[in-house]
Amino acid sequence: MLDLCSISHKGGIVLWSRSFTPDAAQLASSSASPVNSLIREALIEGRTADEKYEKDGYAVKWTFVNDLELIFVVAYQRILQLTYVDDLLAALKTLFIKYFEPFLAAFVASLHALNSAKAAASQATTWDFAKAFEGWDTIFDKVLRGFEEKAALERKSRLRAPVRAAVEELSTPPSDDQSTEPSVNPDTSQDEQQIARNVQALKNRLRGRGGRRGGRGGRVVDSSSGRESHPGSDSEATPKKKSKAKAQRKWGDQAPTESEMATLDFSMDKPNDAHGKLDLQALVDQSSLGTRTGDGMYEVKDWEFGADKDANDAIANALKPLDSSKPKSTIGSLFARLTGSKVLTQEDLKPVLDAMKQHLMKKNVAMDIAEKVCEGVGETLVGQKVGGFQTTNAAVKLALSNSLTRILTPKTSTDLLLSIKSKRSSALSSTQQRMPYSITFVGVNGVGKSTNLSKVCFWLIQNGLRVLIAACDTFRSGAVEQLRVHVRNLSMLGVNGAGDSKGRVELFERGYGKDAAGIAKEAIHYGRDNDFDVVLIDTAGRMQDNEPLMRALAKLVAINSPDKIIFVGEALVGNEAVDQLTKFDRALKDFSSASGAGKGRGIDGMLVTKWDTVDDKVGAALSMTYVTGQPIIFVGCGQTYTDLRQLRVANVVQAILSD
Repeated sequence: MLDLCSISHKGGIVLWSRSFTPDAAQLASSSASPVNSLIREALIEGRTADEKYEKDGYAVKWTFVNDLELIFVVAYQRILQLTYVDDLLAALKTLFIKYFEPFLAAFVASLHALNSAKAAASQATTWDFAKAFEGWDTIFDKVLRGFEEKAALERKSRLRAPVRAAVEELSTPPSDDQSTEPSVNPDTSQDEQQIARNVQALKNRLRGRGGRRGGRGGRVVDSSSGRESHPGSDSEATPKKKSKAKAQRKWGDQAPTESEMATLDFSMDKPNDAHGKLDLQALVDQSSLGTRTGDGMYEVKDWEFGADKDANDAIANALKPLDSSKPKSTIGSLFARLTGSKVLTQEDLKPVLDAMKQHLMKKNVAMDIAEKVCEGVGETLVGQKVGGFQTTNAAVKLALSNSLTRILTPKTSTDLLLSIKSKRSSALSSTQQRMPYSITFVGVNGVGKSTNLSKVCFWLIQNGLRVLIAACDTFRSGAVEQLRVHVRNLSMLGVNGAGDSKGRVELFERGYGKDAAGIAKEAIHYGRDNDFDVVLIDTAGRMQDNEPLMRALAKLVAINSPDKIIFVGEALVGNEAVDQLTKFDRALKDFSSASGAGKGRGIDGMLVTKWDTVDDKVGAALSMTYVTGQPIIFVGCGQTYTDLRQLRVANVVQAILSD
């Protein structure tokens, strides 16, 4: 059952709307309407109409009519599986245009003739949409009823199939041989009894093989020794290959010499040089140090693609028509087909969009995202009238540039310092005890969460903040020791190149094998009691498909409600970035909400590591931002504490558009 259906002009004027439930009617008139959220968070980003947008339990589908500037939107409960929504939208679009095209064309022309949006809104009130679209409600009800009846018949036919399969199964006498593996027809739906019989048969088969997958015989017990053996196994025929022995240490009755003691000294306080001091120059790259603003704040450098070129000039050059005296590139040769003054169609744009897709994929953009971006560009161009090769070339490239800019432009603030200061000032103005600003770093294994957490810590220390690092990775061996080394190094670097920052950074750890959510809670309370400004929570790496570990991470989020959840990902991944982010974001929202303590928190931002290894293939930034709609706060680009950069949208667009 639908909740809301509406037909609107792209300027925001609602031509027709229907609410099917009281809650949907009340929601449609509020700012939290799924249609308003769709416009703010999906359409502005240039998302394609074949996607499904989800918000607050609603699923929203939409389609465009570009020449008349119309948007058809359908909203329904996300838990429902309505298979007819796409067909319904296509039918509504066709019928609405067929019956009311003259009126719609006159309406759009009148809006274009006005000078301002305010005048357009006032003029829209003079149009009597109820009278103009008289009879549309009857047509809509008839179309919707037809699709719902068809879907109901399909559901009934799907339900009859398991019943028929169960009857056929009961009419067939069961086999006495349970050691053979049951055959399963993938095209036939099986009921719960059949599944239970299959599982039992498989258990019997494995029990006959001694519980070993892939074994070829049962267990044999040696009567003399009482030990079990498996006939035919490779372990009996082939002796195990001995691993290479480690170098043994020499132990004796005499006391070890000083040289022998030095070789056995593995303590973390071992001197790094002849003077017994840490080599600070190896921890800080002077060339990558950030800059100080007029008020003394430390800002990390911007990442620039081609430091010798201005980003705006580079984008302008990328949008210029190709020089006819030079050999045309692949995209340029396809642009040459679009000549003359004409209205662009999907067939005209298909070769150009295919070339765009290949170009984006070469820039490490995930394949699905490249397809959706190109489809979005095509949707904005279909129905537009262009003339001449140069005009078409510029129009298509400009549409791509605008689409990339909309996707990459942050929808929320990326200024962490401002957020931290706002929380501190609000606590000072109230009577409550000041809580530290907490940031949780999550991600898969081996992407560099702990290393880049320490880079963020260095940036915070340089801004005069006291930072507490919570070692909540209680699984990986050496994780706590790694953070301990980082804290020791950061304590010796000082603030603004002078003094000792030992009191500004501290490690909170409770060892291994403990509950990470409990350690994070204790760390936040410790930071509150000891006047720390920020708590950085390091978590264990986990694969996005590991449900138990994702539930544990969601528990940490639900219990502690961190101010920021930052996903740490690699710049090297393409399609994998989409899978990782989608499943992390969905698991956090679902599991933290299901626990009852959280509010369905998802990813708040990204930190992309190994950025210096991809050159201009920065498509991972586009893929990650497109999937979550959240900004990339920092990128890591080196091995020292100063190797942290912030992204500018123009620079990323420049790198993606470059040949």
